[in-house]
Amino acid sequence: MPDTVVHDAVDGVLNEVVITRPLAQAGELARRVAALGRKAVIFPLLEILPLADQAPLQAALRDLSGYALIAFVSPNAIDAALAARPDWPHTIALAVVGEGSRSALARHGLTAENSTIISPTDLERTDSETLLAELDLPALRGKRVLIVRGETGRELLGDALRAAGVQVTPLAAYRRAAPALDEARRSELKRLLCGQNDWIVTSSEALRILTKMVAQLDVSEGVAKMQQQRMIVSHVRIAETAQLLGFSNITLTRSGDDGLLAALQSHS
Repeated sequence: MPDTVVHDAVDGVLNEVVITRPLAQAGELARRVAALGRKAVIFPLLEILPLADQAPLQAALRDLSGYALIAFVSPNAIDAALAARPDWPHTIALAVVGEGSRSALARHGLTAENSTIISPTDLERTDSETLLAELDLPALRGKRVLIVRGETGRELLGDALRAAGVQVTPLAAYRRAAPALDEARRSELKRLLCGQNDWIVTSSEALRILTKMVAQLDVSEGVAKMQQQRMIVSHVRIAETAQLLGFSNITLTRSGDDGLLAALQSHS
């Protein structure tokens, strides 16, 4: 775990907590942050957008009976797929990589009580690698698995399943994009750089977008100021990205909102 340097409150006022998740996923975490007595600022670093043409997604989801397993790479994949097909069958096993995805399934009525849901059991690290450890790969050999994902993303899960003899079908359900750095966002980012805040970052891609945004600001030593902010990250891969980008104040938590909130409480 990276070393952590804690920023003290200034004049008795706690730092703001900047939530960088896509807007649709930020609200509940912001409410929980506020319940801790902290001020939450929602500053999305990724936009989750529908596919330009929904017809291929809807066609692919129309008949799922041939699949032994359906894997969702993220809560966004779940929301997009179940929006395209609300009458989701309970007879096909589902695989997800984290607690956020389990919560997303529950919002759509899919729980352990009515569906088979496979996910990593080690909450210290939840990702494609730890999901693979939970799957019965010999039992899946020769069978079909659908991976619901964004238009781009890591290929590790699909490649590993193919290597185990599984017939993999990737299915794009949404697309990601960097938000426009308009005047309102530019002004807010400048304001945040003036203080020492806690930034919750749950995506390596979002962290790279943040660094590019700061570099575009007309702020003296803006990148250096950003690198001094406290980054609270939920995966070792994000922590490694943060270190490569020059951040030195990094707190690595276990997966899920509870881990992120525990990190905030421990340094309040």
